[in-house]
Amino acid sequence: QKMAELLGLGDECKEGALGALVLAGSCLADNRLNLDVYPDGCRRFLQLFEGQRGEVVQVEFLRLSSNDCLLGTTLGILPHLKHLKSLVLKGGYARDEFGSCQHGSLTNLPPNVGNLRCLTHLDLSFNSLSTLPSCILHLPSLRVLLVSHNSLVALPEDFGSLSKLTFFSAMKNQLKDLPQSIGELAVLQDLDLSENALEFLPEEVGNLHNCTELDLSGNRLSSIPDSLANLKSLRRLHLHSNLLVTVPASLASLPNLSRLDLQNNCLRAVPPEIQTSPFVHLRGNPLGETEPPSQADESSAKGLRRLFLASGEDSFTVTSEGCKVVLACGIHFYFPPGAASDPLRIYFRTLAPDPQWVKLRHHDVLLSRVLELQPHGIKFQQEVQIWMPYASPQTFHQHEVVVRTFSGQSWSDLRTRVEQKRKSKKHVAHCSVLHFSWFLVVSRLVQNECEVPTEGTLLFSSVDPNIKVTFPAGVTEDTRSVKLQVLPVSAEEIEEITADAGCRASPLLCLSQDSLLDFLRPVRIQLPLPPGITGQFIPR
Repeated sequence: QKMAELLGLGDECKEGALGALVLAGSCLADNRLNLDVYPDGCRRFLQLFEGQRGEVVQVEFLRLSSNDCLLGTTLGILPHLKHLKSLVLKGGYARDEFGSCQHGSLTNLPPNVGNLRCLTHLDLSFNSLSTLPSCILHLPSLRVLLVSHNSLVALPEDFGSLSKLTFFSAMKNQLKDLPQSIGELAVLQDLDLSENALEFLPEEVGNLHNCTELDLSGNRLSSIPDSLANLKSLRRLHLHSNLLVTVPASLASLPNLSRLDLQNNCLRAVPPEIQTSPFVHLRGNPLGETEPPSQADESSAKGLRRLFLASGEDSFTVTSEGCKVVLACGIHFYFPPGAASDPLRIYFRTLAPDPQWVKLRHHDVLLSRVLELQPHGIKFQQEVQIWMPYASPQTFHQHEVVVRTFSGQSWSDLRTRVEQKRKSKKHVAHCSVLHFSWFLVVSRLVQNECEVPTEGTLLFSSVDPNIKVTFPAGVTEDTRSVKLQVLPVSAEEIEEITADAGCRASPLLCLSQDSLLDFLRPVRIQLPLPPGITGQFIPR
């Protein structure tokens, strides 16, 4: 009765409720219930459970959006689905005006979810978890666990009790360390811990003897344990974008290793075995360069000189001690100790964008004035951080905010993080650079990219997960970079182009690569059907 009131199934609206139940029932196909594509998916699920409970409790595959306001009520029913094998409770289906995925509201799971003894696949990505729900450790059949894009700072000490786990992804969290029990995951094949805050790895990681792919990129690792040389099944090891200053030579002797990515670290020298291995990628390291002057420790960094410039000032001096600079227009700089070896005078100005040389791409939106920093082309010893305020754009669900820089010949986009100042509520774009030239902030179509090695790979769109590009093995001789952008096309835009009111189209897909050579094998592209089109054939 309580649920009936929640769903509006009282006597006064039986006819409407029956129609809603029929609509919800159309989503139930065999033992699968895919409701994550509906903004009211949880309501449909609750209606089905109320009206067709006998069928719902037999469901084996369930997908729901965790952005749903009725998620809490729905979670209480999940333990009744004793046959459930796959459960997806993801956020990220909606985007804010800056193109960032909106995380779901899920912060925990009911304890009795641990009674789902048939559950083998659990996806809780893009949520608000700060700790891993304890009930997960009681799922005896769990093989695949995805908790990427959450706020996890640690994994439980007995995480290794998930003895059947073969795939675990915790990318894009805040993990600082790993429990020793992670080495007890004897059948784990794929481990993704990229884009966390890991500073060291336990030796027990070397006990993952069945692991074929290990992704530790985007962390704070300065070294890795020698025990990684025990991973005889390892095929791909991703360590790019860390702080590595050394790597063990024994990695080169792993018998099945086909890719060792060490790009963008702090390696000034590597063992000859690593240097000469064809599967090792070392771009972006200061190989052969001398050690820079020692940096000040963290306590002295907090005491860096601060400069607050008035509106009439157009320059300041940076010394080897570093400094923090705030311009009157709200732009901030951070020069770490050792960024400049000698005193250096920096000149700056902001300019109105001139369309003669500021070339926006299709669907780009300009969000700031142009920041010019001189001397042009100056090369710093360490990355200088820049925070640029920008005008909050209108809602562009397929867009993201980036800082764009001009080299004197062409524009390119920098890796950018969007932040919001707590006090002023202003939005700023944060980037790091080794050079000075021109900079501005733009909103562009969301861009996904990947490296395509000889063994092939997959590239998915974060705008529409139904869009993917499959690169088969042997598609290229040398690794190349591929970028993907997606632009959904509305019915109104199609009608304006075709003058046909009934015309529909799938999203537009733009693919680019950093090579002039054609691929050696056909690349498979998957696109969703136009809205309103179902079945296996498109009517002509």
